[in-house]
Amino acid sequence: MNLYREQVLPRLIDWACGVGDLRRWREEVTEGLSGRVVEIGFGSGLNVAHYPPEVSVVWAVEPAAVARRLAARRIAESPVTVEHVGLDGQAIPLPDASADAGLSTFTLCTVPDPAAALAELRRVLRPGARLHLLEHGLAPDPPVAKWQRRFDPWQCRLAGGCHLTRDPVQMLESAGFDLERCEQRYARGPRPWSWFTSAMAVNPG
Repeated sequence: MNLYREQVLPRLIDWACGVGDLRRWREEVTEGLSGRVVEIGFGSGLNVAHYPPEVSVVWAVEPAAVARRLAARRIAESPVTVEHVGLDGQAIPLPDASADAGLSTFTLCTVPDPAAALAELRRVLRPGARLHLLEHGLAPDPPVAKWQRRFDPWQCRLAGGCHLTRDPVQMLESAGFDLERCEQRYARGPRPWSWFTSAMAVNPG
């Protein structure tokens, strides 16, 4: 299982999360980023091609060594500086109020303690900074949600701890972020996996 989690899963995620329709979602969620950006769950760098030119540096937090290696080519081809600064979004090695923006795509579904990760983001984001978030989660339709709850234990086991039943909006609000923009709809694909939330939330300080 360790071989699967450490060697195979990062490559599967790189393939599954890099398909065409997801590129459009990534373009939308990265729009407006500028300055010093902290990105948790950096993965294999699938957002790198979409960073706006106003971004001066991305501080990447990513635990998977294979994912970091897969990201190397994308980073080399980008005009934006990317620095790997840590392994754990629940303990970000950056000073308080040091980041101008935050980015998290398909990360809160997997991180063991999303409340801790969001608390860390609030700590390292300056007051008034925005967190850009793209996430899948619990659908509002009872039949879909029922299947999500049935699949969730298998999803966690096969997808490295990824949950189908978390509510990203609730997590943001519980962490003290002020929700500024939120779009929720089904993306292409099987509905238990495709209820997406694209949001922007402000750190009130």
